[in-house]
Amino acid sequence: MTSTFTDILMSPRLLAPGAAPADRATHETRYGPLTHADPAALLHTLAESGLTGRGGAAFPTYRKFVSVIDAARRTGRAPVVVANGAEGEPASAKDRTLLSLSPHLVLDGLQLAARATGAGEAYLAVEDGATRLEAALAERDDPFPVRVVRLPRRFLSGESSALAQHLSGHAALPRHQDPPVSEQGVRRAPTLVQNVETLAHLALIARYGADWFRSAGTPSEPGSALCTVHVPGREPQVVEAPFGIPLHRLLPLEGTGAILLGGYHGTWLPTGEAAQLGLSAATLGAGVLAALPADRCGPAETARVLRYLALESAGQCGPCLNGLPRIAAAFRTLAVPGTQGTARDDVARWAGLVEGRGACHHPDGTVRLVRSALTTFAAELDAHVRGLCTATDRMPLLPVPEHRS
Repeated sequence: MTSTFTDILMSPRLLAPGAAPADRATHETRYGPLTHADPAALLHTLAESGLTGRGGAAFPTYRKFVSVIDAARRTGRAPVVVANGAEGEPASAKDRTLLSLSPHLVLDGLQLAARATGAGEAYLAVEDGATRLEAALAERDDPFPVRVVRLPRRFLSGESSALAQHLSGHAALPRHQDPPVSEQGVRRAPTLVQNVETLAHLALIARYGADWFRSAGTPSEPGSALCTVHVPGREPQVVEAPFGIPLHRLLPLEGTGAILLGGYHGTWLPTGEAAQLGLSAATLGAGVLAALPADRCGPAETARVLRYLALESAGQCGPCLNGLPRIAAAFRTLAVPGTQGTARDDVARWAGLVEGRGACHHPDGTVRLVRSALTTFAAELDAHVRGLCTATDRMPLLPVPEHRS
């Protein structure tokens, strides 16, 4: 399941060598002890590092810390810090792999985040592996207590406002982002939600400094990232790679027709276009790279995912309750060769109607996938109108949970 890809110009940073879980003693031998640095000094180093979030949005981590600290100062309330290991994205395995192999790196980062923000509470939220993580916590003697919280297995459980709702004793459903969770999150306290990979990077930056972190990647996008790579005929692999590395170094492109970049809220790209790109924080999304063989049907693959996304919506607002199911149903029509009526125009029109109007960004991410499919698979969609399909292999590539398929 994991690989360090020793030929991609960097030594592994986050993942334990040999794919063996690291206990506390092994962790400290590998990385050295963690010193709880002065918060101001840590924030300065974090700013210099250029670290961005690894949960999908690639927002500057330093700015997120500062917004929570400022909100705490204004309100007089101690912040809450949440390590987000939910990973509801079915095609991604990077976060659970990191938590399995290097849990103490994440817990180090959580301790640093709690200290830097002056937090009053800290949580590690996961769908799987809670018992194992509680055992890892029992190995430690940290100055700040951490509680492991089990989340329901849903695509949106890891959305920041859904996390805050769950930790406040409510259903794990998104809410409108005004005010943002950085100002009013868990029990209306300023809340810092950081992906577990981001916190693991923070733990290394605190040890080795900003220059060390920037020695990988590019000047504009420093550092490395974990990616889940899907190649037909192989088990998915979690790899660690520097930003800027050509995508063709991470997954084979020969014999493929398209690449899914970023996951189910990501984009389809023609293979020729993807071959010219490097790994970028701006497009990495959930850290998913999937190569679609030329003998598979892109519209059919997309239709399966769209149905899953429609079923996984919170159903709290019009775009999710009405828009996404209609888009998914119309796209199923496009995925089958034969008469399609106005389905193609309907999908494009409905995509514009739901964008930017949801309580969270689930409709926006779904629309991103839809629009990229309409463009990337335009020739195949034209063939479907004529009653033809160029695909010869019907084996699905992308995982969709069975109870939602």
